[in-house]
Formats: sequence, C-alpha cells, structure tokens
Amino acid sequence: MSCRRIDDWQQTNRHPCYSEAAHHKYARMHLPVAPHCNIGCNYCNRKYDCVNESRPGVTSQVLTPLSAEQKFIVVKEKIPNLSVVGIAGPGDALANWESTREAVKRIKQANREMIFCLSTNGLMLPHYAPEIVELGIKHVTVTLNTLQPETGAKIYRFVNYEGRNYQGTEGAGILLQNQLTGIQYLAGQGILVKVNIVMIKDINDHEIPEIVKKVKQLGAFMTNIMPLIPTAGSAFAHLPATSMQELNQMRELCQLDLQQMRHCQQCRADAIGLLGEDRSQEFYIAEG
Repeated sequence: MSCRRIDDWQQTNRHPCYSEAAHHKYARMHLPVAPHCNIGCNYCNRKYDCVNESRPGVTSQVLTPLSAEQKFIVVKEKIPNLSVVGIAGPGDALANWESTREAVKRIKQANREMIFCLSTNGLMLPHYAPEIVELGIKHVTVTLNTLQPETGAKIYRFVNYEGRNYQGTEGAGILLQNQLTGIQYLAGQGILVKVNIVMIKDINDHEIPEIVKKVKQLGAFMTNIMPLIPTAGSAFAHLPATSMQELNQMRELCQLDLQQMRHCQQCRADAIGLLGEDRSQEFYIAEG
C-alpha cells in the first residue's frame, strides 16, 4: 500500500462520518459558507434561522470564508479533538464553489492537519472534481436518490444547470449523468466517496438496492441510506417518515453489497462537535 493511501486511511479513522468508531472520539465542524442551491428537492425547506431544528439545510447564519476561518480558530482552540471541517450547505458546496474553495484554502493555511470534506448534489461535479482533488479534499459525499429520470422528476422540482432551468425527466437526467460521472472520476482519483440516499416510501425505496450496486461499481466507499424527514413547507411534507424498521431492513439488505453508514445524525449545515452533541449555538457570531 502506498504512503498516500495509508495517509488517506489514517484520515478516515479520524472522520466521524466515515468511521463509526471515530464519531465517539472526534468532532467535526460544518462551515455554512454555501447558501445557494442549484436544484429544487421536494423534501427540502432551507430555513436559515431555526435553532431548534437539526436537519440538513438549516443554519443559524451564513458565513463568509473570512468569518469561517476566524470561527474555526476559536472552535479548534475550545474543541481540541476537532478533526474534520466540512462544507454541507445550507445550499450546495459546488453551487458556491468560489466561497467553498476560499474557505478550504484559508483553513488549510491555519491548520495543515485538518481533514476536509464536502457534500454536494453532484450537479457540478464534472466541472469541479479536478479542483477538489487538487485542493486535497479526500472525502466527498454525493446525494443520489435515483437512477431513473422518471423517479427524479418526482423528487426534483427543477435543475438549474449552466444558467438554464430544466424540469421533469430532462432536468433529472442531466443531474443523474453528472452525479455518475463525478462519482466515478473522484473514486478513480482515490477520493473516498460516500453516497447519501434519502429513502422515500413508494417513490424511490424500491430502487435503493440497485443504486447501491451501481455506486459500488463506480467506486464509492460507502452509502448512507437516510430516512425522509417530512419537513413543513416542503412538497413532501405530507409523506410518511421512514420508519427505523424499514430503514434498518434496507441497510441490512444493502450491506451485502457495500458498507453502510448507520450512525448518521442528518446534521445541520452549521453543526459543531461530536455527532449527536451539536454545540453550534455556543459559537454563534453576533452580527454588528
């Protein structure tokens, strides 16, 4: 095994999202520097000021790359076991690539030992995957909910790609192609790709085993099957939440093909601390 590969695995052992053992020992910090999104998911409602909610897309404030660097320095001093800095929204990391890239560069300069990861819907991966590799980001999460454009048309209201809005199967097809291309490229460059799948009853749940098989073929490291959170104000607010029994049965089935993440907390875009022990409000930056 090469020295580079050994280093990558050592990093993973300190990444609480990629290692179940690590999430009891190491903390993570999500930097909410990416406010804009380029797709419309029917399960998403991105409120910024909702301190009592813990779900993807929620943050108490959006940071500039400079304020993110300043906040990181404070958090790292107070949480010595902080090992990972991630960018997971509240929009999409790659739809805000300039801010995402600058934030990563600033924190790399402040702390060379920090592990970096980002989450994306994958729409812009073919454009930015080479830069992700060049930046030294070793962990990327891609949310991929279907392999069928017809199903995607039920999940996504629109896909905004290269300045144009696409809807229905056309938009879902563009998104899917870019997701698959991006996952394969990153995995081929040695990036550990985690694929998130939102399990939506009677819409995509029957497709999930095939999704897992496909992303394994493309080189994904693991998948994270997550329950639908029926969010007020979203188009899927009326749908039933995925039960833990259904979720665990699907994970057990898919474990036969690929490693499954089982300790996901579906974190806020500004989460800080151990998984399940969010301390983000301790580090709120007062405006003015």
